[in-house]
Amino acid sequence: MDLDKISGQKSTVQYLYSPIDPFDQRMMEMPGGHNIYVEQCGNPNGIPVIVLHGGPGGGCSPAMRRYFDPAVYRVVLFDQRGCGRSRPHASVENNTTWDLVADIERIREVLEIQQFIVFGGSWGATLALIYAETHPESVAHLVLRGVFLATQRELDWFYGGGAGQFWPDTWANFVKLVPEEERDDVIGAYHRRLFSGDYQLETRFAKAWSSWENALASVYSNGRGGDAPGEYARAFARLENHYFVHGAFLESDGWILENVNKISHIPSVIVQGRYDMICPPKSAYDLAQNWPNAELRMVRNAGHALSEPGISAELVRAMDQIAESYT
Repeated sequence: MDLDKISGQKSTVQYLYSPIDPFDQRMMEMPGGHNIYVEQCGNPNGIPVIVLHGGPGGGCSPAMRRYFDPAVYRVVLFDQRGCGRSRPHASVENNTTWDLVADIERIREVLEIQQFIVFGGSWGATLALIYAETHPESVAHLVLRGVFLATQRELDWFYGGGAGQFWPDTWANFVKLVPEEERDDVIGAYHRRLFSGDYQLETRFAKAWSSWENALASVYSNGRGGDAPGEYARAFARLENHYFVHGAFLESDGWILENVNKISHIPSVIVQGRYDMICPPKSAYDLAQNWPNAELRMVRNAGHALSEPGISAELVRAMDQIAESYT
């Protein structure tokens, strides 16, 4: 989950670091026929931090570089399988959570990084947690935003009508494409269209799927999600739906909390919008309650979007504070 890339909103936060150009860009071949776009920017000898974008399917953007002091951090960003500049585009073949976890570990090894800070929001937070619980020895710190634990409760909230209670008009536009007899399983109904083999039909439903999420990303939303570019929306919607249909490929509902003891020693900052309609604060709260080394920073008057001023401020502050701890 995460559509900041196409929200059309610009952060009013003036203290974000200026955009920095990558000093290294490459395509990295991964098992299963995927080629992953990877870039590095900032200080080549700095504190390593890897940025995990949302979705699944959102892709990284230059704006994601701006949360890190370029004199201090060695920033690694990559487009996850099937999205952004990675290829094949919009492909779900050999595309699971565990493939992505293996990709992160492969990136770490190729770049010869012993440990890095893992920075992720929304689905990026989900993936960060799963990666850390699988490879705790590779993680020095976690910085998470808009926590999504990939549980059925969260999916039912956003795709089962919970969020629609607050946005009934926007919800009606989202579900009207689906026959009434299929509306008890909106994710499944969209899945059949997104993977129909009819490119035009897939794109139409992909745009509707993306618009629903984008409309609720910001606390300042007017309920209109905009019109995402077709290619971007198709990758975003197909990948996100694919992961949700399969329960994020986890062994059990609640797997992340069940395994949080594996990262109890790793320090973390959790930044959460109080009025996040996409990933409600209960997940962030439950995670912090079960994680002794986690600091939950609840941001008032904020929703889900990375670009919201309060969210951006806390993320920059967190990264600056971590940098100070290394000196």
